[in-house]
Amino acid sequence: MTVMEAMTADDDDLTGLTTACVNFVQRLRFADLPDEAVRLSKRCLIDGCGVMLAGSEQPIMTPLGRFIASQGGPGQSRLLGDASVRVPAPRAALWHGTAGHAMDWDDTQLAEGPGRPYGLLMHPTVPPLATALSVSDLVREETGEPVDGRRFLTAFNAGFEVACKIAEAINPDHYMKGFHTSGTIGTFAAVVTAGKLLELDAVRLAQAIGIAASMASGVRAGFGTMTKPLHVGRAAENGVTAALLAREGFTGNEEALDGKWGYLAVAGRGGDASLVRDRLGKPFSMVDPGLSIKPYPSGVLTHPSMDAMLVLLSENDIAAEDVEAVTLHAGQNVLGPIRYRIARSELEGKFSFAFLLSAIILRRAAGKAEFTDEFVLSAECQAMQERIETRFDQAIEDMGWDRIRSRVELFTKDGRRFNRWANEAYRGSPHNPLSDEEVRGKFRNCAEGLLDENRVERFFECVETLPHCADAGILLHTLSWQLRDKRP
Repeated sequence: MTVMEAMTADDDDLTGLTTACVNFVQRLRFADLPDEAVRLSKRCLIDGCGVMLAGSEQPIMTPLGRFIASQGGPGQSRLLGDASVRVPAPRAALWHGTAGHAMDWDDTQLAEGPGRPYGLLMHPTVPPLATALSVSDLVREETGEPVDGRRFLTAFNAGFEVACKIAEAINPDHYMKGFHTSGTIGTFAAVVTAGKLLELDAVRLAQAIGIAASMASGVRAGFGTMTKPLHVGRAAENGVTAALLAREGFTGNEEALDGKWGYLAVAGRGGDASLVRDRLGKPFSMVDPGLSIKPYPSGVLTHPSMDAMLVLLSENDIAAEDVEAVTLHAGQNVLGPIRYRIARSELEGKFSFAFLLSAIILRRAAGKAEFTDEFVLSAECQAMQERIETRFDQAIEDMGWDRIRSRVELFTKDGRRFNRWANEAYRGSPHNPLSDEEVRGKFRNCAEGLLDENRVERFFECVETLPHCADAGILLHTLSWQLRDKRP
């Protein structure tokens, strides 16, 4: 649908989504969550909090921390890491959301609708999780009563589900033409989570969504810079701000997702609300089609190729010094978002196949230790990047975008040639999920040097027992390494 077609649409494609979202959120109770959604939520919390820990050490957090400290304001919410620090709730959401996306290691929503590129919608966990952590503290500060684990999980799932459905409804051009969905649609995840925790009534929740619709932004020009993770931080901050404004009586359009001037039409060049309008929670997107938990801190589109390279090297006993050249063959859905030929920083490395494949070749790994400016700029890594190129492959393009497809071609210095197709059921996807122990192993990697093993195990126990916990604030308490060991 073109912009002009969206502006003149007189059918149901662009109507009723805001009301459907509000009704779903208002009615949702913990008892409505399927057991599988609760199980997966626990995995999301472990993974989401883990990547926040890892992100808290990234260079981006230093200037952001200075900015937040300079703003002052009421001490409403704690910060992960140092829970003795309290800042306004929107700023806490900004900090948590930015940290959660700082390494691009957070999970990924899978697409299911027609024309949606598989694996390329949004990062669904961090915006509602950053919001829930921050607003739960605000609620306790204001009321003296903690948010219990069931209320926390219900609000998290409400935001997660609404955002995933909006991402499905909006025209795929929203991302393909330059918006960053995790920053834009992530704002709706945050406002719904905040609205649920603040117990906004239906009118004020609708108005909060309307306020958030005018805040939801983020363009892909920021990829490879500190601005990309800021998109997710701003999504969380803006969602909290919109909910708090609505609570105070600030008004917004109560159907802001809909119609010729609504978010789907304006930011998405159209959309189809009918794809999702009657399917909120039927099923929960977290359960079906599911989500991908990332084994590597880079775009999910790169992971099958990285795993293919790892298998090729291992099966053929190829050492880094044996590699003469590498060509990655793929379609535009894989190559398009990966913009840097040679990475000159860790942030650029997330969007450079030359770096990502170099890390696998040189270290047989691509984790917290490899995603540093020091390693990216090392002589060995820069030299290896020069040997790696990508090539658009029409035959792979013609196979479609319903899966992430690529082929690694490697040449050795002694004249041998190897080929390896990436596994379409890539590691971390619902078709080949990380085990619970692998998810916990990823958390340990993220927490290395920050939390000792006792605190790590305590955090796992807190997540596992969260549905029976009287105070969800125990999560932030457990994730703090600069705080005396006392109950929150």
